[in-house]
Amino acid sequence: MKIIISGYGRMGKTVEEICKQRGHEIVAIIDNASEWEKATPSLHGSIVIDFSMPEEAVNNILRCFDHGIPVVTGTTGWYGQLETVKNACANKQGTLFYSPNFSLGVNILFYVNRLLAKIMASTDGYRASVSEIHHVHKLDAPSGTALRLAEDILHENPKLKSWKNAANNHPEILPVISFRQGEVPGTHEVIYDSEVDRLSLKHEAKNRKGFALGAVLAAEFVHGKKGVFTMDDYMKTLGM
Repeated sequence: MKIIISGYGRMGKTVEEICKQRGHEIVAIIDNASEWEKATPSLHGSIVIDFSMPEEAVNNILRCFDHGIPVVTGTTGWYGQLETVKNACANKQGTLFYSPNFSLGVNILFYVNRLLAKIMASTDGYRASVSEIHHVHKLDAPSGTALRLAEDILHENPKLKSWKNAANNHPEILPVISFRQGEVPGTHEVIYDSEVDRLSLKHEAKNRKGFALGAVLAAEFVHGKKGVFTMDDYMKTLGM
């Protein structure tokens, strides 16, 4: 496939490495708005993999719809405009694959988290919480992955009404705790704590390659497809 990389930071460079390993051609690298014009001749027949800044993501996605090219984005922090983007995708008959986390391991964590949350919803005496640790360069907090974990817990547990990005003791509010440390690529943990024991689900990324590989697999998955997709759609191909 022909791949255009939008956002050439740490993740963009790792995506480039994985694309080359899997035999894909990098036809353009875009790192700011002015470079979209230069890349126009390369757009036809390409797929964009976007790891740009949150404030740039929506414009980048809409540009892809305008040019009729699929876009895979791992950028978070723009989901407040998700419905607008989905409507634009439908109107333009575009292709969007978005995910707060492309790691296969994290998406297995999402799956198990939903199952455990359903069980714990009918189990008394446990206090749920979510924690995440990322590098100091990450701009959004909590992370998109932590939000997905929290929202899935809320969906499965009617005792919890909302989440808060701080420690708290309110029985109806799920604490989501964010830490920013050094160059940590990403650690997420769901904890159920009681007076007698502590149960946890934890995913700890060793590097960025797992995220980049998932994004490239997503690009391969949407090749030739129309519509809006997430990692849930991809994971169904693995029997989940």
